[in-house]
This record gives sequence, structure tokens and C-alpha cells, in this order.
Amino acid sequence: MATKDKQYLVEVNTKLTDSLEKQVSALPSDFNKQRFIQNCMTVLQDGNADFSKCAAPTVVRTLLKGAFLGLDFFSGECYAIPYGDKCEFQTDYKGEIKLAKKYSSNPIKDIYAKLVREGDEFEEEIINGQQSVCFRPKAFNTGDIIGAFAVCLYRDGSMIYETMSKADIENTRQSFSKAMNSKAWKNSYGEMCKKTVLRRLCKLIDLDFNSEQIKAYEEGSLMDVKGTTLRESEVPIDVMSEEVVIDADSKESDDGSCSE
Repeated sequence: MATKDKQYLVEVNTKLTDSLEKQVSALPSDFNKQRFIQNCMTVLQDGNADFSKCAAPTVVRTLLKGAFLGLDFFSGECYAIPYGDKCEFQTDYKGEIKLAKKYSSNPIKDIYAKLVREGDEFEEEIINGQQSVCFRPKAFNTGDIIGAFAVCLYRDGSMIYETMSKADIENTRQSFSKAMNSKAWKNSYGEMCKKTVLRRLCKLIDLDFNSEQIKAYEEGSLMDVKGTTLRESEVPIDVMSEEVVIDADSKESDDGSCSE
């Protein structure tokens, strides 16, 4: 249910505007304040979640985290999740890719994650110190997921990748997920697997963040090394998109992926 309390919305709008003006040095150079505020208010007024029980300051702090990273709540690059009188910030798969491409010290040509199912062919090799992966998925494969991998291709021709078996993913989910039994894991399991391996890959990427961006990025992960657990109802059903985001000029496709 959307938030319809006009006084509450005005309070959030005013506090958000003031906070953005005070924190301008922490915002991305291409940040569009007017569009960001408009999109945030649209999400609060017309979205599926009711924020009226959340104290306005906690909603503003959550929205600010998206602003620091240059992510858009309206387009689903990140989410504000209300529970009780507080609000939580969370990044989406496509938001993670946007951040990696935008803030990597070594310019990225493409970055993506893929699921590996029973019947698919996946190989990784290191020959003379040169690493490569080759993925040939079975057409229209609906077999059980056996793992996932993520690849980052740099513009200078180098690449890095990360792989996780299903057992690795489940261990991460059981040990570190903020909401291991959330609707996101139940209804979008494949997307959560891809985000998990992508987050692990991003640990290997040198992201040029300022201090506020570092904090927002860490808090936006579904994984919490401190072991904090949120209730299942605190994560929205549509927290992960169904789309795999791939750069338009990428050579990778569902017919097969070979990177080296």
C-alpha cells in the first residue's frame, strides 16, 4: 500500500532536499538532484510499500544512500525497504553492475553473472598464467542450478572471474544472508544466486568510492558478515529483477560464453 499522508511526504521531501544540499560533496559529479527527489517521491507515493510507519529521518537516510551511490530507486537499481519504524537500503543486481562499471579504477567493458544448470558445459582454465572461462549452456535449459559464475572484462583486454557452486551459494546464504528465507530467495532464487557471485567478484574490483559511498555500498548488500538477521517479510517480492543486465556491445550471449 502506497504512502498517502501528504504531511509526511512533505516532511520527507523537505528533509531530503536539505540533506542533499548539505552533503553535496559526497554526491557523484553527474548527480541530478531534482530528478532524484522526484523519483524518490514517486516511489514513496505510488510504490507497493507503505512508509508511513517509518520515522521520516530513517527514510531520508535510506534515500541518501542511493544518492551517494548514484542509484535510482524508481528504476529498481536499489530499494528502500520499510519495516517497523525504520527503513533499510538494498542494492539490486543491475545496480551492482552499474556501480562496478562506473567506479572501477580499471575501466570495465562488461560485467555479468550467469547460472550454470545440469546439462550445461562450463570450463575454466589457466594456461601459462592466462585464465579463461568457457560457458556453453544447453538451449532452454530448466535443469537444476548447480552453480553460478561472474565475469568482469576490462577495456585493456584483461579479465577476472569468480565461480560458486550451489553448495557455496547456500553456505553464504545460510551464514551471512540478512534474510535467508525471504521472498527474494524463494521467488527469485536464480537472481539471488547471480547477485551473490557478483558481489564476491566485486570484492576483487578496485572501486573508487568516497567514505559515504563505501558505507552505503556495504549496507546495500543482502549479505551481513555481522550475522544480523531481518524478518522474512522485510524484503519485497520484487527485490531482484528477472533481467540479466549485459552491456550492449558484449560478445557474451546465452548461446555460449567464452572469455579470456
